[in-house]
Amino acid sequence: MATPPTKQSGFDIDLGNQCSATAYNWAKRTFQNRDGKAGELSRDLEGGFSNLMIFGEQRLGIGSDGIGTKVELAERTKIYHTLGFDLLAMVVDDLIASGFVPTSVSNILDVDVLDHDTVDQLMRGLHDAANFCQVAVTGGEIAELGSRIGGWGDEGMHFNWCSTAIGVLHPSLEKPISGRTVKVGDKILAIKSRGFRSNGFSAIRRSMQAKFGDNWHEQSDEQTGKSWGETLLSPSLICAPAIVKCLDAGVVPKGIAHITGGGLADNLRRVLKHSGLGALMNDLFAPHHSMTQLQEWGELSNEQAYLYWNMGHAMIAILDNDQIEKAQSVLSDTDYETKVIGHIIAEKSIHLHVPDSTDVLTLNY
Repeated sequence: MATPPTKQSGFDIDLGNQCSATAYNWAKRTFQNRDGKAGELSRDLEGGFSNLMIFGEQRLGIGSDGIGTKVELAERTKIYHTLGFDLLAMVVDDLIASGFVPTSVSNILDVDVLDHDTVDQLMRGLHDAANFCQVAVTGGEIAELGSRIGGWGDEGMHFNWCSTAIGVLHPSLEKPISGRTVKVGDKILAIKSRGFRSNGFSAIRRSMQAKFGDNWHEQSDEQTGKSWGETLLSPSLICAPAIVKCLDAGVVPKGIAHITGGGLADNLRRVLKHSGLGALMNDLFAPHHSMTQLQEWGELSNEQAYLYWNMGHAMIAILDNDQIEKAQSVLSDTDYETKVIGHIIAEKSIHLHVPDSTDVLTLNY
């Protein structure tokens, strides 16, 4: 995939990856502190979004994330109860991508000033999301930080929201799912997203600002009958229950990619880096109307759009050919929409065939 001008969105993805790698390199130097002790860490998932901690016979995973600038949509619309799904999706879907079944979550809410109704809506949404994926909210903190926290508009509570989730390795697994056993010909099964997940909102705001100006969230989205603020605030689909259901039924993915920042190609690359293989994805889900519309308004190329956004894909799993039908059958009585979008290839590159286009985007690595 040719390198797009990543700073155009307001976020430098290359610099972000560099800083993340530096942070992780410092962090992994601390792993030795637990060697031979309770909480010893496995190196199987080195560089991933979660890791395996060993407590006797128990295998635990832990992951942390936040919802970023999607908060601004809530501040603009005064709709707060959907953000709990975004907060949990970012951490529990990272855990299940390695085979950890999420069990509990703790959260930190940093605010400028407190507003009880806003906190009530946020926590009600977190409650609903936790019930959806069967996790317990076991801890948290609300910190009043005054002018250290900024946001959109002069009124209301401005905030940042982050969480940490813990999970247990699914009992059918001896080791975390890492992508190490992927082979040529394995199929790639995708779960369709509900819309934008909790990433890529710098590019979204830039596109909307260019089209409508400062109050873009009030403009009507003719296709949905809602305001654009409401459309873009659609809560993230939490995929963890779908993968748990598959694992319970004996369907074991060889690799799973949670599609967030970096889009399909970069997140799949993280899974395939251990195998030295690549992927051809030539039957992708069509992007949601909001994505193609914002791509047009923001004058984003297909390369940029597929780098910033999920373009209709929430999660992808790599499966043996003989497990594809069973996986789809297991999920047939759920609200998850799935589709085989491609397969694993021998060359070390990822090819995306853009729907309704002749464009083929390639990421070599």
